[in-house]
Amino acid sequence: MTETAEQPSKDKDSLYEVRQKVYPRAVSGVFARWRWGMVWLTQLVFYGMCWLPWNGRQAFLLHLAERKFYIFGWVFWPQDVFYLSVILIISAYSLFLFTAAAGRLWCGYACPQTVYTEIFLWIEQKFEGDRGKRMKLDGQKFSLQKLWRKGGKYVAWIALSAWTGISFVGYFTPIRELLADLIQFSVSGWALFWILFYSAFTYLMAGVMREQVCKYMCPYARFQGVMFDPDTLVITYDEARGEPRGSRRKGSDPKAQGLGDCVDCGICVQVCPTGIDIRKGLQYECIGCAACIDACDQVMDKVGSPRGLIRYSTENAIKQHWGRADIVRHVLRPRILIYSAALCVICIAFVWALATRTPLRLDVIKDRSIITREIEGGLIENVYVLNLMNMSEAPRVLTIGVSGPEGVRLDGAGTLQVEAAQNRSVPVRVRVPADGLSKGSHSVFFIVTAADDPSLEIREKAVFIAP
Repeated sequence: MTETAEQPSKDKDSLYEVRQKVYPRAVSGVFARWRWGMVWLTQLVFYGMCWLPWNGRQAFLLHLAERKFYIFGWVFWPQDVFYLSVILIISAYSLFLFTAAAGRLWCGYACPQTVYTEIFLWIEQKFEGDRGKRMKLDGQKFSLQKLWRKGGKYVAWIALSAWTGISFVGYFTPIRELLADLIQFSVSGWALFWILFYSAFTYLMAGVMREQVCKYMCPYARFQGVMFDPDTLVITYDEARGEPRGSRRKGSDPKAQGLGDCVDCGICVQVCPTGIDIRKGLQYECIGCAACIDACDQVMDKVGSPRGLIRYSTENAIKQHWGRADIVRHVLRPRILIYSAALCVICIAFVWALATRTPLRLDVIKDRSIITREIEGGLIENVYVLNLMNMSEAPRVLTIGVSGPEGVRLDGAGTLQVEAAQNRSVPVRVRVPADGLSKGSHSVFFIVTAADDPSLEIREKAVFIAP
C-alpha cells in the first residue's frame, strides 16, 4: 500500500511527477524518543536562549545595529570575523564526520526542517486525528466539523510560525524591545519584514511543502552520496532475511511457507515522512529518521520474529553478514579517524584562541590631512587617531604611551576611560626632536595598558614620517 489518499493520474507527456500527499503514520519507539528528545532540546535552546539574561543584557544577541555579537561573557566585533570562519569550518567537518560514519544523522534528528515538520505533524494529529482520520477528513465535503478541525490546525500553525519569526528576529535585536515595539505598533520596517518572512517561511516549509523540501530543494540530499561508502551506517532493509515477503498467521513458520520475515504490511512506508519504501534500498529521499525501524520492530514483536529486519547497518555488513563488533571495527576506519583528528585539532585551537583572546583592541589611523609638520622647539609632529575597543563587560581606564625614535613623546590623551563593550576614538600627536632624525619613515609603537590590570597590554605599530 502507498500512503496517499488517492492515486492521481499521471500525464504521460509531463516531465514532472504529480505530488501525492504524504500522510505519515504516528510511531513510537527508541528512535522516535530520540527524535522528540532532539525536538525538545533544539526548541528549548531556540525559544529560550533569546530570553536568557546576562550582565543586564541578552545573553545571546547578534546586535546588527550596534555591529556587535554578545555571546554570554564575550563581545565580538566585526574585526573578529575570524572566529565565525572557524565555526563554519568546525560545522563543515562535523557534517563530514557524522555523515561518513552514520549517514544523515543531522537530517533525521536535528535539521530545522525535520524538527518543525515533526511539531507541525503533532499539531495536525491533535486536531485531525491519526493517519486514517486525516485521509478521511480530506476526502469529506465541507462541514462545520471539518472547518473546526482544519481551521484550528491552521490557527495553531500560524501562531507557532509567528512566534518562531519573533524569536528569530529576537536574536538580532533585543527581544524585549522587539515585543514592546510590536505591542505599541512601532516596530521598524526591517524587523517587521523579517518577522513576516521567517514566519511565512516556517509555515510554508513545515506545514505545506514538508517532504518536498527534502526531496527537491535541499542540496544536502543530492551530494550526500559522495560522503557515503560501503562502511557507512545507514538504515537498511535485510533483503536476504525479509524476502520473499508475504502475509502469514501469527506464530506460523514463514520458512515452511517459503516466506521471509517481512509480512508486507506496508507500515514502514506509512510512517516514512518522505513517503519512500526502504525495502527498495538506499534512496536519496531517505532522511535517516529511523521511523521505519521503530515500526518494523513493533511488527516483528507482534508476529514473533526477531527485531532488526530494518536496522542501522552498512552495505558490507548486510552482504557479508557481519556482527556488531565487525561493523564497529569497520566504521572506525582511517577516513573517520582522519576527520576526527582534524576536528579535534580545530576545536582545540578554537578554544585556545578564545581563552587567550585579548579583551582590548587598538586600531591606529594616520591623519592623512597632515602627513608631517615641523613645530616650535625643533620638533617633528605626526597626528594619529587611536580607535580603542573595550571588548570586556566592565569599563576600563587605559593609559596610552608611545615608543620609537629617541626623544619621542605623546601629546594628547595619556589616560582615558572606555565604557564596557564600547569603543572610543581619540586624536593624539606624536612628536620627535628633529635633531638626529633622518628623513623618511620610522617605526613607532603605541602602547595601551589597563590601569586595573597592568599585565593587560597591547602594542600597535605605526609609521612616523620625517620631512
